[in-house]
Amino acid sequence: MPPFSLFDTGPQVLLDDASGRIVHVPDVVPGETARAWFTQLLDGIAWRGGRRMMYEREVDVPRLRAHFELADPALPPPVREALAVVRAVVDAPFTSVGLNLYRDEHDSVAPHNDKLEDLVRGHPIALLSLGATREMVIRAKRPPRRALHLDLASGSLLLMDYTSQLHYDHGIPKQRAPMGPRISLAFRVRPAASQDAGSSPVGNTPR
Repeated sequence: MPPFSLFDTGPQVLLDDASGRIVHVPDVVPGETARAWFTQLLDGIAWRGGRRMMYEREVDVPRLRAHFELADPALPPPVREALAVVRAVVDAPFTSVGLNLYRDEHDSVAPHNDKLEDLVRGHPIALLSLGATREMVIRAKRPPRRALHLDLASGSLLLMDYTSQLHYDHGIPKQRAPMGPRISLAFRVRPAASQDAGSSPVGNTPR
């Protein structure tokens, strides 16, 4: 596949106006490779849960998480290989990756935007999906509250620019039908101060 710039036009451009740019690129990773990466990450990552406050009580985060700085020599091989694929598609100096494991249809993430203080302005967020297909809902924060319902299939890449985080929330809703596990890899360019603060995910920045 030829290099793809976040700022080029194409048939998979979902949004491109003053409120931001969002691009979906299917089949970035061949099926066999995506399945191999999924299995290696599912079995080989030290996934961890978490707790958060919701409606004045502490509850479990409905997914498992992991995080790596991309300069880490111990970066798992599937993540390193995925990074090479992503960098061949979009030219950005990614520095970190957040992984999320949605174990079944009950796991989810509430609508949110990435924390802007954790992003370097002008660089995109690149979200690679592996495993089961899950729906993402992207919704405008202000009227008219247009919404995009997007099926993120294994091997697909979703690119969201910095500006889109100002105007849109995105989330993975729970489903009623049985769903297999899904792993997302969210590549970001983080400010140096944010990286120095530690590698634990903070707040609502998964996909």
